[in-house]
Amino acid sequence: MRIVFLGPPGAGKGTQSQRLAEELGIAHLSTGEMLRGERARRTDLGLLVADYLDNGQLVPDQVVLEIVADRTLKDDCQPGCIFDGFPRTLAQAEALDRLLAERHTPLDIVVELVIEQGELLKRLMKRGRGDDNMATIQQRLQSYENQTAPLVKYYSERKLLQSIDAYGSMDSVYESIQAAVKAVGE
Repeated sequence: MRIVFLGPPGAGKGTQSQRLAEELGIAHLSTGEMLRGERARRTDLGLLVADYLDNGQLVPDQVVLEIVADRTLKDDCQPGCIFDGFPRTLAQAEALDRLLAERHTPLDIVVELVIEQGELLKRLMKRGRGDDNMATIQQRLQSYENQTAPLVKYYSERKLLQSIDAYGSMDSVYESIQAAVKAVGE
């Protein structure tokens, strides 16, 4: 299976997608982790990525696409993968569709985690990541609203979208995700 997880920062994409990847035995591709890894290695690409991440901005599509395309060629992605934090823009979604179509491995489902902003702010401030401060968090949420939210319509029109209420216990949210994924697999 090939699955995209959508949702604002703090909705639980990382936790839930990692759990699902382990259960399904497929690769978990966290774009955020890949980008932070590039930054930590301090390569030319990593320094470019750092400028964007440190200012709460999205990394340009072409850079992210290059990283994702290379990663999906690895052996662990052959049985399937979960895209966590990618695509973030309509252009990325269209590029991912083209990439997967060329490889004859289309998306099976897009899981959207839905949660209200007040709860997101609480979650993000508790998370305590080094780059999580109120200004950066608000910039990320605004970027999500401007650039990523249109993907909901894009995937809905393609009959791939399953919206899941992300407010609740981790287990209850996960059970809803499992049910949506199972329904697609049948």
